[in-house]
Amino acid sequence: MDQEQLIRAAVQSGALKKGVKVKAGIIALVLLIVGLILLGGFPAGQASAATCEDTGPGTADASAESDTGGGDATGSLQEQRLTYAKTIDSVAKKHKLPGRATLIALMTAMQESSMQNLAHGMGDSVGLFQQRPSMGWGTNSQIRTPSYATESFFLGRGTNPGLVDFKNWQKLPLGDAAQKVQKSGHPTLYAGHETAMRKLAREAGIDVDRGGSTTGDKPGTTTGGAGTNDPVTSENTCGVTTTPGATTGRGGTFSDGKQTWNLSNPRTVNEAIAWAKSHSGAGSTSNWYQRCLAFTAIVYGWSFSGVDYAIDHFSVVPKSMQHRGDRHPPPGALMYWDTGHRAGHIAVYLGDGKVASNDILRPGYIDVVDAGLFETKWGAKYVGWTPPYFPKAG
Repeated sequence: MDQEQLIRAAVQSGALKKGVKVKAGIIALVLLIVGLILLGGFPAGQASAATCEDTGPGTADASAESDTGGGDATGSLQEQRLTYAKTIDSVAKKHKLPGRATLIALMTAMQESSMQNLAHGMGDSVGLFQQRPSMGWGTNSQIRTPSYATESFFLGRGTNPGLVDFKNWQKLPLGDAAQKVQKSGHPTLYAGHETAMRKLAREAGIDVDRGGSTTGDKPGTTTGGAGTNDPVTSENTCGVTTTPGATTGRGGTFSDGKQTWNLSNPRTVNEAIAWAKSHSGAGSTSNWYQRCLAFTAIVYGWSFSGVDYAIDHFSVVPKSMQHRGDRHPPPGALMYWDTGHRAGHIAVYLGDGKVASNDILRPGYIDVVDAGLFETKWGAKYVGWTPPYFPKAG
């Protein structure tokens, strides 16, 4: 009950009573309530900013609050936004990105969190961009570090693509570019922040029209876009998307090879294959979108792979275990594809030409499909296979 309701109740109560003493008492009560309100004895009625914006999936509470935690700015709300804006721009400059990238990030942060380093959000979403630990964006603490979260937005993190991973992002409408990264259930809301964020950028001394590289200095990319023809070597283990020995993407059959490895994973090959099958199809949950590497590690009983990108895991495995272009993987092997994006793709081979993979039939779900489907459906290039070796897993 707010102060207006309290006063109204008191006055109405007085109207029902008779006598000077009663009315005098009611008047005194009203004066007491007003005094308490002025002194802070009762909380004033609050207008929720969240009710003025659509904070559905992909967005956070739009209230202008500043949660405590790592990386929080101080001062008034506007001062905090200026601080975060400068942080976002400094990360863009660090990676040689143009001012347009900064503007897209500002618009995104404004929509997702009202440009506040929130400790809460939809599900386990936190931070400026409302990134989720459960989706591989990092730990809660990392995501709530503004520079880390901004770098993730620009360059991607784990199997999550960033802004520079999308071809011709700089030519897209600003809101559409933001949506490419965020995949919000409300994709049209980002564009509405352009005018306000241009004004904020001017106040912060940010040039949103400056030039820069469309791919920044992200490893494994060039100014021509994501994907290079550099070989995977010990000097270049950041994951290239075109690998010598890969096929042309026209598809092909796979048959079982002989298992010769002796590895110690939490699950044996047979246990891993059984687990993958039982968690595919009708047994799959919907939280595997762009988490192919995480899935393969979990199949073998690990909590995480310890590697950022699926295609990079091929390089982490010793060369003696890398079987480039070979179409005879043993059941339980890890298979790799160049998808034309930074992260690439990885799947667990189940035998008989089948793999368990996320996203190939249904985004976010695991399904058992023919291993050749990635080439015929996605146009991906088969790189090869390795034993299920996870040297950085935990």
